Amino acid sequence: MSLRFDRRELAGALGDLGTLLPLSIGLVLVCGIDAAALLMVAGAFYVLSGLYFGIPTPVQPMKAIAAYAIAQALPAAQIHTAGMWMGLIMLTLALTGAITLVGKLVPRPVVRGIQLSAGALLMAKGIGFVLGTGKLQATQGAAEPYLAVQSLGPVPIGIVLGIATAAAVLALIDSKRAPAALVVVVCGGALGLALGGHQQLTGLSLGIHLPQPLAHGLPDSGMLVLALTALALPQLPMTLGNATISQADLGREYFGERAKRMSLRGLAGSMGLANLASAVLGGMPMCHGAGGMAAHYRFGARTAGMNVMIGGTLIVFGLLAGEHATKLMSVLPFAVMGTLLAFAGAQLALMIRDVKERNDLFVVLVVLAVALATNLAWGFAVGLVLAFAFRSTRMSI
Repeated sequence: MSLRFDRRELAGALGDLGTLLPLSIGLVLVCGIDAAALLMVAGAFYVLSGLYFGIPTPVQPMKAIAAYAIAQALPAAQIHTAGMWMGLIMLTLALTGAITLVGKLVPRPVVRGIQLSAGALLMAKGIGFVLGTGKLQATQGAAEPYLAVQSLGPVPIGIVLGIATAAAVLALIDSKRAPAALVVVVCGGALGLALGGHQQLTGLSLGIHLPQPLAHGLPDSGMLVLALTALALPQLPMTLGNATISQADLGREYFGERAKRMSLRGLAGSMGLANLASAVLGGMPMCHGAGGMAAHYRFGARTAGMNVMIGGTLIVFGLLAGEHATKLMSVLPFAVMGTLLAFAGAQLALMIRDVKERNDLFVVLVVLAVALATNLAWGFAVGLVLAFAFRSTRMSI
């Protein structure tokens, strides 16, 4: 296994911040998850999964769980219980080999449909961050809630930052001397500080902060039922479709034989163990994800060195800053994170370029339409039914 620690790897490591930071900040501020535990567990997952798989491996919050938890302001204990359920389910699928059977049953057009849908959703969410319509922005009552400057004349500051960030990414996307994501994050952070983000650092104190295992005790029966039905089960199809089957496919596309460990069982087992540990230590439910892999790859990551760099950074932030870690994370403007997220989504959506047959393309588009109208889980389910109908009958488009 080769590990590289250079500007390209660092830029690739920063490419998925648009997914990681907003949901993490929301889980801390709205739901009360301990920031130190969240960052250190996520950082350890980054490092360990990268070293095991040997290629750039993303780590993301479980989006369905995080979005619902933030929208409903659920308590941290409820979220940890949902993570425990997901850990048990994914580990069971890995140990029994059932995940391999699931992977064999899912047709390629459904995988491509999930990739297109996830990419489109990431692009839409990224543009929403630029326009100031994200959920966390709405709860804070401002497009850039951590900046003192909200507009330049009649133009919202987010749009100005978004356009500038997009121009920088387009100009530097293939640069090896000045990698796009690295330049954007450094300059975006500096602008955030200059435009009032430095006020968030008031009262910041450093020390040693360690996670407290089972800080909320063991869940009761009511919490177990609610976490399973309202959080874990809606998340499961997304995790199977996007974070397992789609990511295994993407790993083969990008890295070929180097991705041999990134099998369906390997990914399911990785997420199973990580979520059980996270539930005990007080972190957030986590998964891998094809969108994250596309982002890391597009912005330059080619080895697991990027996992060591971003994971180590998260561990240090959590260990030293503790509950104040969100103040450090909030220095980067939402518009900058959103632009990175939009580019990552576009990279993932382009995976459909190998779909040639009309029936297959129809399945892909139906998955996209259903996912946009409802969610990825329903898109995955409807796509499966339609793909099998084409296979088993004389239906044709």
